[in-house]
Amino acid sequence: MAIRTVSELVKQGFEGIEKEIVECTDCQLHETVTNRVISKGSRNPRVVFVGEAPGKNEDETGIPFCGRAGKNLDGMIDYMGLSGDDYAVINTIKCRPPKNRNPLKSEINACKPFLQAQIELLDPKVIILLGNTAEKAFCDGEKLEWGVPRIVNGKYTLLKIYHPAALIYQRSRIEEQNNLIDSNRHLWE
Repeated sequence: MAIRTVSELVKQGFEGIEKEIVECTDCQLHETVTNRVISKGSRNPRVVFVGEAPGKNEDETGIPFCGRAGKNLDGMIDYMGLSGDDYAVINTIKCRPPKNRNPLKSEINACKPFLQAQIELLDPKVIILLGNTAEKAFCDGEKLEWGVPRIVNGKYTLLKIYHPAALIYQRSRIEEQNNLIDSNRHLWE
């Protein structure tokens, strides 16, 4: 198991982090993964979306949120009025868990330096956590209220909204999600 610090990863820049992620064997997920899923979008975003973990389509392509949940995320991004230069998308873990199970705490912890280094390099104004797993990975046991922004270290604003996959199965939450977005537009506009 490699010992990586966030500052060491940040010094390597985007290309160095990507290389480290591709070569990572710190948890057992590397044994079954097809592609590591690193990021998509701008390298200078105002908003970073943090998802849970790659699914089947993401594992096949190496691109985050490219399946059904990705279509929902694309719709959300359009609804938010963001252009391609305004946002980036990353996940808490970079390898697909078998059968799309929830990531284990040990897997989240193994990928945490990557997540933190990516956030530091991307340096967004707003970080949007997509669901509970992203919150667990990012907030170390601290609970956030849905749609209630929190300023962190005077550096960025943290906001938790529903994961796009949840909206596939709970269509009734789409209006509620739009209300959360509408009440927070000032954060990224």
